[in-house]
Amino acid sequence: MSAAAFDVLSRVLRELGFPAHAVPDPSVLPQVPLPSRLATGDLAAASVAAAAIAAGLDPLALRGDRIAASYRSDRLLTLGGAAPAVWSRYSGFWRTTDGWIRTHGNYPHHAAALRRALGLLEDADADAVATAVSTLSTAFAVARIVGAGGLAVAVDRENPGTDADLRERPLLDVRLPYGSMVDLPEPTVIRNDGRAPLAGIRVLDLTRVIAGPVATRTLALLGADVLRIDPPTLPEPEWQHLDTGHGKRTAPLDARSPAMRELADGADVVVLGYRPSALARLGLSPEALLARNPRLIVAQLSAWGIEHPDSAGFDSLVQAASGISWIESPDGIRPGVLPAQALDHSAGYLLAAAVTALVRRGGDEGRSSIVRTSLRRVAAELLGMPRTPEPAPPEADGAGSDHSTQFIVDGRVITTTRPALPGLEFAAPHAWGSDHARW
Repeated sequence: MSAAAFDVLSRVLRELGFPAHAVPDPSVLPQVPLPSRLATGDLAAASVAAAAIAAGLDPLALRGDRIAASYRSDRLLTLGGAAPAVWSRYSGFWRTTDGWIRTHGNYPHHAAALRRALGLLEDADADAVATAVSTLSTAFAVARIVGAGGLAVAVDRENPGTDADLRERPLLDVRLPYGSMVDLPEPTVIRNDGRAPLAGIRVLDLTRVIAGPVATRTLALLGADVLRIDPPTLPEPEWQHLDTGHGKRTAPLDARSPAMRELADGADVVVLGYRPSALARLGLSPEALLARNPRLIVAQLSAWGIEHPDSAGFDSLVQAASGISWIESPDGIRPGVLPAQALDHSAGYLLAAAVTALVRRGGDEGRSSIVRTSLRRVAAELLGMPRTPEPAPPEADGAGSDHSTQFIVDGRVITTTRPALPGLEFAAPHAWGSDHARW
């Protein structure tokens, strides 16, 4: 692990109340092969190490190649022997009259909104999108797509001042009702009685896409009873759910129903991943949840931070808007991407570390807590780390190695990655919506 990764890990553990001697020697932690100009591998190493230490696992057992495979899990995933189509034809970079925009259309309603904004037919292909966008200015294209309910951002250059201001804030913003956090128990290896660190903890999972589901997948891996709830009319793309659904129960439920309140009242932890304004309208803001259940731990993830409560976003959009896409440009002409959805995965592991640390306080300490992070805050952290002129040579993704495992889900063989955390193995994901919405 580099000095930069060590600095990130040290700060995260301080924010979670760990003593200074809980941070391991950086020389014994792994290098993570995620080649890029930015320190993507170092950020991944620090994020996964934080989750391991919070759980009482041995960080010296972490493997850099396993972490890299986990961050690129969509590349190892197969459903019935076939690799799924991960990206919609409506998700990508598009040249405008004065620059570039990035869109996200993986969900059908976002794809429909993009077509509506651009005046395209339902069967429009990527070439049709490119032609339509090419006649518009960047600002007009973004405004039109967003105004129609779609997702688009301008592909901007980095703003070092903005990122420096964001780095003044905690990476994991933990709020307790009675002042600052105190030191946590010293990390120990997993319990000698064979029970997982979070055994008996109920986690209500109200997240989608990658970051939140990675956090709750990690909590399930550590023994929590995780129940994921989705809107009945908005199913998660199958590949995405199976890639991050390990060990969770999954059920559809209207968020406005009394049953949702009962689930939140019976939970120990609620993890939120929807837009803050949408959660507030549904009575599911952290403050509303804690008013009903004062012993909750509420973990909230957003794309842009709570200061932008109405803005939806995904990793790819945050990369584009924050300047990462131009830094990772392959040729200085077209925008580029990180070697993985690293903002999502890092935010997920960091949020899981925070929840695990709060649970491990024991008793009522750490309860009635809110912990927040955002993809944009994670992006600012990455942009403040050292970078290189050119990425290292590409590394193998680990296909055909010991990084993958198989499950039978709904009668099909599903191949997914094995956990990045050492000494543990995933339970099978359930088919989406196949469980009951109850504890």
